[in-house]
Amino acid sequence: MEAAIDRIMQTYDLLANRTSAASAEARAKVTNYLNTLMEAGETDPHRLTVCGLTYLRQLDGSVDPVKAGYTGL
Repeated sequence: MEAAIDRIMQTYDLLANRTSAASAEARAKVTNYLNTLMEAGETDPHRLTVCGLTYLRQLDGSVDPVKAGYTGL
């Protein structure tokens, strides 16, 4: 699981510049999330990585079209 978390954080940090405190907070949140997934039976590291990145992007609102700047016009 640690390899998946490292991969998630490396990729997530490339998406935008974040402070070290924000990165540490994101790492703690994604670690808890991945623990939940693993307790539910998910063991594939690639799937854990994708799920972790999706989770972090949902938390910061980057998958929300309105927050991303889409106005529909």
